[in-house]
Amino acid sequence: MENFEPVYGTGPLLGIAAGAIALLLLLIIRFRLHAFVALVLVSVLTALATGIPVSGVVPTLLDGFGGTLANVALLVGLGVMIGRLLEITGGAAVLAGALIRLFGEKRAPLALGVASLLFGFPIFFDVGLIVMLPIVFSVARRVGGSVLTYALPTAGAFAVMHAFVPPHPGPVTAAVEIGADMGLTLLVGLVLAIPTWYLSSYLFGLWAGKRFELPVPDDILADGTVKHENPPHLATVLGLLLLPMLLIFGNTGTSTLVATGAVAEDALWVQVLMLLGQTPIALLVTLLAAMVVLGSGRFSRTRVEEIVGGALGPVCAIILITGAGGMFGGVLRTSGIGEALAGTLEETGLPVIVAAFVIALALRVAQGSATVALTTAAGLIAPAVHASTGLSSIDLALVVVAIACGATAFSHVNDSGFWLVGRFLNMDVKTTLKTWTVMETLIGFVGFGLAFGLSLVV
Repeated sequence: MENFEPVYGTGPLLGIAAGAIALLLLLIIRFRLHAFVALVLVSVLTALATGIPVSGVVPTLLDGFGGTLANVALLVGLGVMIGRLLEITGGAAVLAGALIRLFGEKRAPLALGVASLLFGFPIFFDVGLIVMLPIVFSVARRVGGSVLTYALPTAGAFAVMHAFVPPHPGPVTAAVEIGADMGLTLLVGLVLAIPTWYLSSYLFGLWAGKRFELPVPDDILADGTVKHENPPHLATVLGLLLLPMLLIFGNTGTSTLVATGAVAEDALWVQVLMLLGQTPIALLVTLLAAMVVLGSGRFSRTRVEEIVGGALGPVCAIILITGAGGMFGGVLRTSGIGEALAGTLEETGLPVIVAAFVIALALRVAQGSATVALTTAAGLIAPAVHASTGLSSIDLALVVVAIACGATAFSHVNDSGFWLVGRFLNMDVKTTLKTWTVMETLIGFVGFGLAFGLSLVV
């Protein structure tokens, strides 16, 4: 809802936010209300409690719901179709076998994490996770043990890369806001992302896999089989996984050339590369290629249609819950709760890098979206950064990483990623809080500790 001015002060708004989150957890955990219904109900109650006019409640809900689905639904739909084809043809099992042979069965989680770090450089969290899940499930079935042992290092790798490293929108926007050099931000973010992932995601994933014995889901992205006739070649599988990455790289590289004036923006080949490199288009191209390459000689056109169509059914609930999580976050943003938290922390007089982390952390807790927390915190801390003297180029890059760390920690019920991971892995809310939320929090605090420590010595 545009032009809404908060009607309450900081104290009441923070109280309403805490009450809303507590009520949501109570409804889902204690009363077993479906997460989608609970999110919608609490969103309505929160909007009314914060003083949003009755006439603006539904538009506010729809803005948050639609805005999230615009970013998630198309990517999830296309990605899950690709994943289903890779799974049912045996492509995921082929790649799983290659990774296990290369790293050894004892290091299968490490193999999946390394692959996800590579794929996570240009590919967004949601897309990468969905494409890799069939491979994760195949490895888990083959090697055995809890699916968390393999899924958490994979999901954590995509989460770290999405938050820390350009060309993802959060760190790019943050770097622009505070005036950090983009190339140096990429380098510093990558250097810190690797140890952060290893300590917070890989090692934690190994521990969580022993602590929580979760079977591989059989109803999402998988048909429960591990034997495949005429599986595709490894090169075919790698080509399909690399195709969206190459297309997105083409967009990124071309956009950079346009920005520097090296090429003309209106050139036809530039327009084509930039269009093909948009994430939804890149996934669409990859899906069409997968349907042709993986279906040829294996399935009829009708069967291919049935496979990709059948992939959508199990993820409908995931998409709706994800959208409802975005709805709740949208209400918290519109109501002024996020600004109230950030404004309070901005006046505490903390060092710039610490204030950046704390403000991003508060925004993350309040509204859920890591990208929104990143971009908003960067805008709030930018004046303080520009007013500070003696900050080097590396210091500015470290501030960007600190913001990214704050925007990653404490993923909970108002974060679409929380529901995405929880539902795909068939975890209840309690288990998701004990695993995914803890891992995201470790990523945030370990990453910030590394960034802050580096800021003291450079």
